[in-house]
Amino acid sequence: MHSQVSDISILRHINLGRDKSLDPSFVFITNSVTPVIIATPVLLCTAGFIKKDSTLKRNAFYIGETMIVSAFVSSALKYSVKRTRPFITYPDLEPQTPAGSYSFPSGHTSAAFALATSATITFPKWYVTVPAFAWAVAVGYSRMDLGVHYPTDVLAGAITGSGSAYITYKLNKWVNKKRKTNKVKSSN
Repeated sequence: MHSQVSDISILRHINLGRDKSLDPSFVFITNSVTPVIIATPVLLCTAGFIKKDSTLKRNAFYIGETMIVSAFVSSALKYSVKRTRPFITYPDLEPQTPAGSYSFPSGHTSAAFALATSATITFPKWYVTVPAFAWAVAVGYSRMDLGVHYPTDVLAGAITGSGSAYITYKLNKWVNKKRKTNKVKSSN
């Protein structure tokens, strides 16, 4: 019960104490998730085909797979936990953007952290990592600022997204190792 009190207390501080002139910026950040998570693997794959670069294509598919895994896990959790949106439970909150199904975990945050983590695994350079995670953190914060998620929803979304990227990476590594082993066996 204490954690719920802290959760709503933090959310009230963020949502009700927000600088309302920043609302359009946070709506823009929130709305950037879908185009960014679709465009990133599509553009990487296109570049891979143009350059005839199989590694770039493989990385694009990995990032795309991560987005699918993250969406699946987030949806499964949402419909298992069935946590009501905070503005429904606490009508004093001021939602600034439409919100769909259940609250836990934040699907936007999950997708943003899945992309940031998979991009960092794929391209481990500071100039990829820093902007990717800055964007992911901004997405998570925007969900609270806009009044549609509790802090624990955002935290769970970040863990779900990053975890999805890591698990997808490990599964791809395992599958590729199996393929190489089977190729060697079949050629002997």
